[in-house]
Amino acid sequence: MSNQLSDRINSLVPSATLEMAAKARELRAAGKDVIGLSLGEPDFNTPDYIKEAAKQAIDQDYNSYTPVDGYVELKEAIITKFKRDNGLTYDKSQIVVSTGAKQALYNVAQAVINKGDEVILPCPYWVSYSDIVKLADGVPVEVPTSIENNFKMTPEQLEAAITPRTKMMWYSSPCNPSGSIYSKAELRALADVLKKHPQIIVVSDEIYEHINYGVTAHASMAAFEDMYDRTVTVNGVAKAFAMTGWRIGYIGAPTYIARACNKLQGQVTSGANCIAQRAVITALVESPERINYMVDEFKNRRKLILDLLNAIPGFECNEPDGAFYVFPNISSYFGKELNGTTINNASDFAMYLLEHANVATVTGDAFGNPNGIRISYAASEEEIKEAINRIKAVL
Repeated sequence: MSNQLSDRINSLVPSATLEMAAKARELRAAGKDVIGLSLGEPDFNTPDYIKEAAKQAIDQDYNSYTPVDGYVELKEAIITKFKRDNGLTYDKSQIVVSTGAKQALYNVAQAVINKGDEVILPCPYWVSYSDIVKLADGVPVEVPTSIENNFKMTPEQLEAAITPRTKMMWYSSPCNPSGSIYSKAELRALADVLKKHPQIIVVSDEIYEHINYGVTAHASMAAFEDMYDRTVTVNGVAKAFAMTGWRIGYIGAPTYIARACNKLQGQVTSGANCIAQRAVITALVESPERINYMVDEFKNRRKLILDLLNAIPGFECNEPDGAFYVFPNISSYFGKELNGTTINNASDFAMYLLEHANVATVTGDAFGNPNGIRISYAASEEEIKEAINRIKAVL
């Protein structure tokens, strides 16, 4: 009875990462030994000092509805974090806490985009960007990047993508799925283009900020004085603090955008979980150095997985500066037949790996780059070794 559903939902594409994870679970339930390298989820537990803060909140009887835009104490912690880590000065009216960074992005899109507005997305981009834009009746404008340029959009490409209908530009740094990080100089060059087009609002997704391997220092677009009033900085605690299930994200934004997001959220989910918010206060006010042990381990895994993948003919990898993904170009396999299966595209390749190697990855088509696949190394070294050995064997 899909004709009874809205055109909006019928045209919506399921999240490729969640869909692949669901297929992997189905195969495991059927007795298959599937290694999941599809989800962007740290395999660490939430640090004890954060869990203790949650336990204290329960004992202190935090159980009531929370303010729509977040507890005042959490907003103050976010303000402190933005100042300490990013050199950004916000007041409480500019902060909105949401049920995950994904909701924060959705809120911004619904609050800003009108029908037909164009949103520039450097490719590859996080899987949900395009469909969040479409749900707001916007038009995603994909700007292809290359592995040779470390998957980063150039100022020339940005200028060429801008039209009178351009309303926003969205990007992530460190990038999901490529792990690329825009340097301060590279962001400044993009800002020099944007300052000629004052109607364009920037969404800077910085949720992988702390998973940085020290090659390129983190920089925020909003730190430039001429971009501050037109940039929405999105962040959260899911990745760096191993708190994916706690579902807390937040924005720092121009006041009028923050108020609009608050207004929307009040009619959709209201305030985020009370216990999670109290725990996040502790996560943000404590030094980010307390999570360095996770970053160090991800760095070791990055070297391991790159060494293994580079030993497989047909895999072309860049070296990610951050996050915990590799995004190899595997287009050399297109048109070839493997074990009776013809590989026409990245989706065929990812499904082949799932069915023949019992390894779950994600097709690059979902990220706006049809030549690659995303492989998460947020898994143990033993799982990574076994997974890549399986992949090598079936190729």
